This record gives sequence, structure tokens and C-alpha cells, in this order.
Amino acid sequence: MKQTLLAMLLLLPWWAHGQLQERFTDGNFTQNPVWSGDAASFTVNTQQQLQSNGPAVTGTTLQLVTPSQAALGTVWEFWANLKLATSASNYADVYLISTSEDLKSINNSGYFVRIGNTADEVSLYRKDPGKSGTILINGQDKTVATSNNLVRVRVSRSMSHEWQLSIDVSGTGQSYASQGTATDATFTHSAYFGVLLKYSSANSQKFYFDDFLITDTAPPVLTALQTINPQELTLEFNEPLSPVQAQNLVTYTLNQSIKPILAELVAPEKVRLVFAQSFRSGNNSLSINNLPDLYGNSQPIPIVREFSFTPPAVLPGYNELLITEIMADETPIVGLPAQEYIELYNATTDKVLTLQGIRYSDATSTAMLPNAELLPGEYAVVVPNTQVANFTQYGKVIGISNFPSLNNSGELLQLRQPNGRLIYAVNYTDAWYKNSSKRDGGWSLEMIDVNNPCGGMENWTAATDPRGGTPAQANSVAAQNPDNTPPILTSAVALATDRIQLLFNEKLDSAQAASILNYSISPSIPVANVQVTGPLFTEVILRLGAPLQEQQQYTLTAQNISDCAGNLLNQPVAATFALPSAPEPGDVVINEILFNPRTGGSDFVELVNRSRKYINLQNWQLANTSGDTTSNQRVITTGNYVLAPGQYIVLTANPDNIKSNYPAAWQETFLRMSSLPSYPDDAGTVVVLQPDGRTADRFSYTDDMHFALLDDVNGVSLERLRLEGPSIASNFHSAASTVFATPGYKNSQAQEQVEAAQVFTVAPQVFSPDGDGFEDFTTINYSTQQSGLVANITIFDDRGREIRKLVRNELLAANGFFQWDGLRQDGTKANWGYYLLYIELFGLNGEKHTYREKVVVAARN
Repeated sequence: MKQTLLAMLLLLPWWAHGQLQERFTDGNFTQNPVWSGDAASFTVNTQQQLQSNGPAVTGTTLQLVTPSQAALGTVWEFWANLKLATSASNYADVYLISTSEDLKSINNSGYFVRIGNTADEVSLYRKDPGKSGTILINGQDKTVATSNNLVRVRVSRSMSHEWQLSIDVSGTGQSYASQGTATDATFTHSAYFGVLLKYSSANSQKFYFDDFLITDTAPPVLTALQTINPQELTLEFNEPLSPVQAQNLVTYTLNQSIKPILAELVAPEKVRLVFAQSFRSGNNSLSINNLPDLYGNSQPIPIVREFSFTPPAVLPGYNELLITEIMADETPIVGLPAQEYIELYNATTDKVLTLQGIRYSDATSTAMLPNAELLPGEYAVVVPNTQVANFTQYGKVIGISNFPSLNNSGELLQLRQPNGRLIYAVNYTDAWYKNSSKRDGGWSLEMIDVNNPCGGMENWTAATDPRGGTPAQANSVAAQNPDNTPPILTSAVALATDRIQLLFNEKLDSAQAASILNYSISPSIPVANVQVTGPLFTEVILRLGAPLQEQQQYTLTAQNISDCAGNLLNQPVAATFALPSAPEPGDVVINEILFNPRTGGSDFVELVNRSRKYINLQNWQLANTSGDTTSNQRVITTGNYVLAPGQYIVLTANPDNIKSNYPAAWQETFLRMSSLPSYPDDAGTVVVLQPDGRTADRFSYTDDMHFALLDDVNGVSLERLRLEGPSIASNFHSAASTVFATPGYKNSQAQEQVEAAQVFTVAPQVFSPDGDGFEDFTTINYSTQQSGLVANITIFDDRGREIRKLVRNELLAANGFFQWDGLRQDGTKANWGYYLLYIELFGLNGEKHTYREKVVVAARN
């Protein structure tokens, strides 16, 4: 920094004289000003022009630069003569603003004028780090389309960042023609001005330049004033300042009479002021008089800036320092750097908050924030140290060495004081985006109302800024979204015989929620202790004075509970619960599966509790098979989820997709999993595993199980027919064509258990296989008194012709059923009319019994 300031002081006379005036009349470019780069490849010719003189090698790129910090309120002019036919391989870039001395670097940034390209034009470009040029003003085509292209160029940039490009193809400067205007404020500081040439071998000496003139006529503008401590200010300007006057104590006056004891130019555009006394509490005023930029431009009247001072920084208390933006999934890139981040916000109106020693953590790791401060209402983005430079353009950046990685699907984030006391916690999920496409990455989650820190999902949503987020800035979704409603009791779960977990939809007033008097249980069970668990304070644990009984439903009533915004739940609310029982295989079974969704659709598996128990699905797994081995296990839920007798649950990775495809679905039965095991369209096996490792149910399917007369089976589920029946092919059927699937509610093809009054009973005796969900098939129900019986079932029409071998050598259980879907052996639909079921029953000793049953295939109008 000292070397930079010394160089500024040494060059000040030249800068003040005219910013940049280079006509090469001294016959060199080694002084007044000094140019650097590929100096050996340039020369000043006898006409006192800068001429290229590089190697005659195709693809050569040459550069020559000189220091220049002019960036705003500036006019750039130069003369150029390209004695060659311009093309994509032969052109000149004149950098008006460059942040780097190396114009060839892909990471350089700034603005340049390109003379020549495939359109043979003069255009203005912006150069972003890591990217090629972006055109801002597209000049008129064919203005440099000869083999001797003479042009004088003038570019201006106003203080409001409006650019204008003009050219004079006569080269005299008397006939400028506008090429257009543009507004761009991406880069506001410069370090160098220069030329970058690219040519083929024949053109190494055919680039000529002269009359470089940079004129800055706008005075400096104070862009920021920051209180560093009670006696120190930092001033930031939009451009480099005159070092002498910037460090002159008489330039500055505090509160109309106080001069600083130190004025230090700490960067070309930044001044540090130190005073002998502290600032006033509240409003203060700083006057800046006659402070010129590097080129002698100053405001005609003093700059006056009001600022407010608050006491020294303090550690934040509860909900005083907030996480207001979360970039959990940074790819695919929308516009911001590819980096996860969180945004911090000082939610106070009168406190400077220190971040030193504050612990920021996720579920697995903790990072310590550095010695930094946030003013009231100020934002800052937190990123790894290596990413700080990539975010400085957005606002205040805080770098940490061990940034906790953010889970895309969601997790708990906490801020705590060095002593461990909670400051703020948020448990986000990807459902908070409320937008399926933005959930896929590149967009941040933003808090809507920063004055509602207790709000959960209802106070967060996906960013709307076209960059994908607003790090270190007010959120793009910012709006008033106050919490005016009391908390809602969302569930009650018995964790043990003497412990109940209550979950609320938002953070509670933990002190008020801890009162035993707020809770009662029916049938009567006394509450012995209440604990409101942090860090979210949405969970209440009740310790009971007597044990709960299995298969007994209880009702929990709560009242007089406030959320942390002060909204009181003064009306009693109730939730039912029961003590879960240990599951046995077959208690929870597969009730429906969609393995062949429509294009763009999602799979789902529906389970049902067919037992009389209450069963907790915590840590159950969904799986498939690889060969004979169960594989690809996926945890259904890590939280408590109690399935009541007869209750359905739909497992899917995309609930919104299922609901959109099946509008009648009961969305309250949906449980979103991060992913399901693979269930191929042709065949597969669904396996449900209990936490003890035993198989709760297993169902192997093929696409042949679908009703053969369906025109399109995509999007049609297979449904269990009889709840108590086995999970085999004969107990599943395609869902009715009126609904295609029934996620979360009774199956369209569900059939009540039929008790066989004799060995074989047919029900219904009249059916219509038309896929409408009403009596689409018939069942041949059986009940035998002995084991080891084998059955054949053959179907004949009313003329005695065999049409279907329905069952062959099937070993019977004690009771069960077969179904006939009305199809012939060749897969065509049977005509309406009477049919005979001829049943042969063979015993272990060779005995044979035959049965004849009638059935009618009907047709509905």
C-alpha cells in the first residue's frame, strides 16, 4: 500500500496535468507515461506513432499497458490505423478500464473497445473474470472493412454509468458518428489502460496508435462513511483521490468545529479519519471541503454527510443476529458464484454487533466467526475464506476457514455466543422454496420479513432476484409478513410409556409453554413434568405420572401457550395419539405401487396398517432387490411417524408431482423421501423393512400384471384387492381407468373379504371387465379343510368351448382366491354372456373332486 501511494505521489504532476495525454512526440513509450508489457514488440515510428513490431507468428497476442485509475465521469479518446483486413484472428482491443496489468489473463476484468472482428466493426465490451467479452454497444458493421482502416474513437462514461461510443472513420475527430449507448455499472474502479493485439503472421507490424487522451472532469463522490470505533471513521469515494489534499487535516470538519488528528489515505479511494474525542451518541455531521480527485476535480461546495453513532459493539442476544438467506445448493449456476453461503443480518436498531467468537454450526460441524461487526440493519454474507474476493461486489463479506457444508434437502443451522447461549436457529428444508424448479439448485432461500424471526416455512421462500440470490443485500422477497396467529399443535406422539412429544408449527415462548397447567390428557393421565426443547422451541416433552397403555387412543389438550412473537393460544386445541406397539411382519403391507409413471411423473409406494396396533415408522426402510438380495435401502423417515390402524401413507420423492397427476390424492398422507429405490417399468420387487431388520412386506411385480385391455398402462398403479390377502400377483389389479391411481385413500379395486360358504364360492357372479372400478373382475374364493390340495380351473363359454385355462396345478392354502379379469387365453376380451368355471381338485392320495360354477360377463351401456 505504501509503495502504491508513493507511486501516486510521484505521478501526481502528470495526472493532474491531463490524466493521460500520450502523443509519442518524445519518440518513446518508456516515460511520461511509462508503458509496460510486451515492450520489445512495439516501437514509436518516424511519424511519432505507436506501431506494433511483434514476431511474425500467427496467433500472437501482444499487450502494452500504462497506469490509469479513471473510471467514472471520464472521456477516452484515441486514434488507430489498422493496415490489415480485420477478422476473428486479426483485431485490436483498447482497454479503457482494466483491473489487472495482464490484459491477456482470463481472470482480468474491465471494459475495452474492439476494432475489428468478423463483423468488421468498432464495439464496446465488458470483460468479466473467467469469461470472454460481453458486448455492450454493438457498433455498425463494415466500418473497418478495408485493408487500411483509419478510425478515431471517443468513449464517455457518466457518473450514472451511461456509456456512449462514437467513431470518426476519417480519423480527424471532426466527424464523429454515434455507435450507441448502454448503461453498465459492473466495474467502477480501474488500474490500467492499454492495448491488446491479436494477429496472423503477415500483420505483425500493421497496428498503429496515437493521440491517447483520458479526461476526467467529474469530482469525487463520497459513497460510504463507516464508524470504525467511537473516534474513527472510514470514508470511501467512487474514485482515487489527490493524496496531498486527502491527507490534509483542514479538509475535514466534524460537527461544524472538530478537526481530525489523523487523515490517512489507506487506499486510492479510501480515507481513514481519527479524532481526539468520541462521536456524539446519535446524529453526527462530517463536512469535506475542497477534496479533489487525482485529476484536480473537486466539488464546488462542501460535501456534508450525516451519520449516526451507537455505542461500542456487543455480543448479540436471542434473535438479534439472524440468518436471513441460505444458498444450500449452488448448482446449476444462475448468476452468483458457485458457492454455498449464509447471510447474516443485524436485527437491532441501535446496536453494533460483534461477531467475534460466535459459533455457527450445522448438524455435524461448527465454525467460529472472525472479529467483525455488523451495524444496525446491516447484512453480511458468510463464505469460505477462499471465496471472499468473489463476493465483495455484493456487499459485506465475512470469510471463515471451515465453512460447514449445507445439505441441499435441509438441516438445522445455529448461531450461539462463545459461552454456548443460543442466538438464533433455523431448520430449513427444500420444501421452503415453494418452487420445484428453483429447488433443483442455483437459487437461495430468503427470509421474507426480517422483523418476524420466529416464522418458519411461512416466512421463507425462494429468491426472485435474477442472479439467484441477494448475498449481503436486502432480500429480493422482502415484504411485511408479521406473525399474528397463535401456534398450532401439529402432532402428539408417545415416545415411551411415560413420555409424549408435542410438535408445534412455530417457535414457542419457552417459559410459558413449560407450565404443567397448560396440558391435560384423556383418559386421565397426570402430567408430571414439561420440557420445551431447543434450539427451535417447537418441541415439548411431557413426562407422565402414570404409564400409557397400548392400543388405547388418548386425547391431549393444550392451551394458554404463546409463540415467540407473543400470539396466545387461548382456546384449547387437541391431538389424538396412542402408545406404539412393536410391529410384526405383515402388520404394515404394500397397498399400492406406481412403478410406471407417465412421462415426467414420479413413482410412489403406498403402505397401509392392517393391524389393530399403532405403529411408529421411524427408521423403517424401503428397498428393492438385486438378485436374491435385498438392496438399495432408503430410510422412510428418521422422525416419529405413527401409523394408526387402517391408516395409509404414500411414499414418494415428489409429492407435488403425484398431487398434480392425481388431484383426488390425499396429500396429508404423503411422506416425502429424498429418493426412492429404483422400481423398473418391466419388473421389480418392493421390500419394506422394519427397524429390527425383518421384512414387513414384499411384493414382486411385472408389467404383465396390468389389465391386458388397457390402452396405456403408464400412470396406472397396481392396487391390492383384499387387505388381508397375501402380497402376490393374484391379489393386485390395475387401478380403475376413472382414477388411474388412488394415493392416500381406499383402492378403486379394493374388495371385501369373501368367506367361502362352500369349497368354492364365486363373487361377484356378474361382472363387467371395463376398467371403471366397479366389479371389473370376479373372484373364485375357496376354503378347504385339508392341506396339500391341488386345483385346476378351466373356463368354458355357453356352447361348451374352452376359452381360458385359468389355473393349472395350483397348490392351495387353507383359504384364498383366484381372480378372472374376463380375458380369453389369447388376451382378448370375452363376449358378454354365461360362462362355466370347471374346477378340478386333487388330493394327496389321488382322489379327485370336480365343481361347476356359473358366472356372467356383462356389458354396461
